Formats: sequence, structure tokens, C-alpha cells
Amino acid sequence: MPLPPDFTLLQVIPELETGGAEQTTIDVAQAVVRAGGTALVAARGGRMTARLVADGGRLAQMPVQTKNPLTMLGNAARLVALIRQEKVSIVHARSRAPAFSALWAAHATGTPFVATYHGVYKAKSGLKRWYNAVMTRGDLVIANSEYTRAHVLAEHGIDPARMVTIPRGVDLTRFDPGFVPPNRVEALRAAWGVAADGRTRILLAGRLTRIKGHLTIIEAARQLAAAGRSDFLILFAGDDQGRTGFAAELQAAIDQAGVGGAVKLVGHCDDMPAAYLLADFAILPTTHPESFGRAAVEPQVMGRPVIASNHGGVTETIVDGATGWLAPVGNPAAWAVALARAIDLGPGKRLEMGEAGRRRAQRLYSVDVMCAATLSAYEKVLEARA
Repeated sequence: MPLPPDFTLLQVIPELETGGAEQTTIDVAQAVVRAGGTALVAARGGRMTARLVADGGRLAQMPVQTKNPLTMLGNAARLVALIRQEKVSIVHARSRAPAFSALWAAHATGTPFVATYHGVYKAKSGLKRWYNAVMTRGDLVIANSEYTRAHVLAEHGIDPARMVTIPRGVDLTRFDPGFVPPNRVEALRAAWGVAADGRTRILLAGRLTRIKGHLTIIEAARQLAAAGRSDFLILFAGDDQGRTGFAAELQAAIDQAGVGGAVKLVGHCDDMPAAYLLADFAILPTTHPESFGRAAVEPQVMGRPVIASNHGGVTETIVDGATGWLAPVGNPAAWAVALARAIDLGPGKRLEMGEAGRRRAQRLYSVDVMCAATLSAYEKVLEARA
């Protein structure tokens, strides 16, 4: 059963600022528009709104990022009006707080409700488990990895038939080494002040939050420097999202470790394909498991091997020793060893690993595969309702 000609999707997400769930929202909206449907996103707004609109989607701006109960009730009323006005076919929630408003609105209008479990939410109390379970109360639950699926089944005990695993996808057109001209890489090199000095360049791409493992890498860099190594440059590319205190803490840790010449905060990056090409390999040293870890897949699509913490969804996306390496979580000494091994491997061997990762990621994690699977899931939900 194909999507009906008047198909309208309403995705609900706190904001469109940055991140994997936000990028997936944009990707699916574009796929719906390409399939002849209408794509709406209810969100507070954000820098990715321009991309949504350029792709033919529309933003319904409302404060769905809030956890204030009264505002959530107001959001539910706003969503009910939107669903009725736009004749929405499916409501798709991508975060817990707005999922409550979206679920209430879907029930009030008799609209099918789908939710994507983008993260592994911890529950230390029955109340928190109830809060997390809002993502499981619809027609279908989408897990973004087998790791996430196993967690949801164990945590909430839902019928496995109401779940489907759809890994996140990467835009193989945007992330294609052949489509990134040298001037874009040079522009980024100039903006970041990265000299062509022969050092191996290592990229940690991700928001500046404690769980991304920046402090582990700063200590690993200190140990490498203490061992006499000066042949590497580690770049932290990511937005502090207003957490200026943590950004200042990272800079202080860099200064205290005496590795200011080897570890550099470069801020938010709008051209990640060029960033991966500028780097020789990428790292993802998360201290908490990622449910999927797009930052482990994107560099592989760009032909760069990855070192990642040995937990979570990245254990599905990296083949240890073939497309990258897995390192112990939060262990600076082990990470220093892993970094040294990747540096010493040399450019030729790293490129071989990068090409192996590129072939595998293209096959398994393309945005087209993800979007096709998502639209197929919508079709099945509509068929079941019909």
C-alpha cells in the first residue's frame, strides 16, 4: 500500500538546532515531500529550519521543547488544531516531552501515532520509567539501532511486533569525498588555524557536553605528550549550545595539561564533510553509550577510520580492526594507546581501512535506505488502521 496522494506527516521535536534526531527529522521530511506528500514539523525553531523549508517542508512554530505541564496542555491544543487544519495522516514524535502533547493530540483526533526512540533513556524510578514510556504508547515504535531495540524491549516489555529497527542514515550525496572540492577543506583549515605541518589530524565531532568524552581525550593527549610525541593535532568541533561553563572547563583542562598546541577547540562546524576530509581519522570517546552514533558513521562514509568507545550502537557500526577500533570507555591510558596505534599506522593503511568503512557504511547506513524504511513503516501503520 503506497502513501496516499494526500499524505501529510507531522513530526514533533523540541527544536531544529543541531543533532542526529534533528537531522533525521529533516531527512524524513524531504523524503515525504519527494514522495508527493506534505511534511510539517512542530518545533521551537532553530538553525536547521532553513534546510527544512528549502526542502519543501514547513515549520509549525510552538514551544514543544517545554516540560511545563500547562504549556504542554497548550501545545496539545495547538497540535489538535494543526492536525485538523492540515488533515495530518500520521503524527511522529521524536522526543519525550513533546511526545506527551503529540500523543494527546493524536488520540483526540484519531490520528495514528509513531515515536522514534532516539536515545537510551535511563529510569531510576517508576515515575521516570512512566515518563520514558510515552515513546512506546503509539501504533509503532522505531528504534534507531538493535542496541536501542533491546533496551526498549527489556525496559518496557512491549510487543516486539510493534517495534521496528531503522538505523539512522547518512546523506551519501552530501557526504561524498568526490563532491567536496579542495577549496572547502582549505577554507576550513584557514578558519581553524590548522597548518599543513605534517601532524596527524584527529577530529572529535560532537556537542560540547560531558558525556562526549572530551576530558578523556585531553588526558590521553597529555600522556602522549609526556611520552615525547608531538606528531598529532586533536580538533574538538562542536557547539556548546550555551554551555559556556563546560567549554571554559575544557579549555582550562587543556591549559593545565600543557597540550594547548596539540588540542584545539574550533567551535561549531557547518561543513562536516570538509571537516572529515581535513582529518586523518575521527574519534568518538563517549562516556555514556550512544544509541546509534552518527558521528561514527559519517567519517566512515567519508573514508576515514574511527576510534570509538566500546559500548552502545557504535559497536554495530564499527568493525573493530577493519573499519576502525573500539577502545575502553573513559580510560585515558587505553585511549592514548589507541590514538598512538592509529597515528603510527600511517596514511596508506588508514586509507585502506577508511575505504573498507566507506563501502560498508554506504551499504547499510544511507539516508535513502533509512527514509525508504520509514515511509514503508508509515504505510504499514496506515494499512493497519484502515
